[in-house]
Amino acid sequence: MTEKPKPPALAVRGGCWFVDDHGSELHLGVEDDFHPARKAHPALVRPDLDTLADRLEAAGYPVTWGSDEVPGMRRFHTEDPHANRLEFVLPL
Repeated sequence: MTEKPKPPALAVRGGCWFVDDHGSELHLGVEDDFHPARKAHPALVRPDLDTLADRLEAAGYPVTWGSDEVPGMRRFHTEDPHANRLEFVLPL
């Protein structure tokens, strides 16, 4: 995903937007006194799962690979710099 500029009227609120090659967007915001959810998280489908895991680990974000509890899916979890849980998946 690459960062997409927010419209000027929304940019003043902070946060950032991202878009992928297929037009899917992810909009992230910032809140004072934010506490990340312990279980709730987005799951993003990525065709380059192994490459992404390597890049995240090289950048200092450890990944935890999921077990076989989700049949037909390879997946891992990591956290962003604000401790938000993120899941990346690849359907088999």
